[in-house]
Amino acid sequence: MISINGKNVENIAGKTVLEYLNESGYDIKRVAVERNGDILPKSQYESTVLQDRDSIEVVSFVGGG
Repeated sequence: MISINGKNVENIAGKTVLEYLNESGYDIKRVAVERNGDILPKSQYESTVLQDRDSIEVVSFVGGG
């Protein structure tokens, strides 16, 4: 089980962060990801594999003025 934005999500362990973000409809250019309390550089999205007990926070940036 993996916690994403405070909700427990099943069946995503083994996917990369990039796979999860793409499948969930996030715009990669407009998000920041925190994994287990550490900011994950975008350059590591493709190589970072989600594991059981990970805690992920995905923050989307919204423009406006």
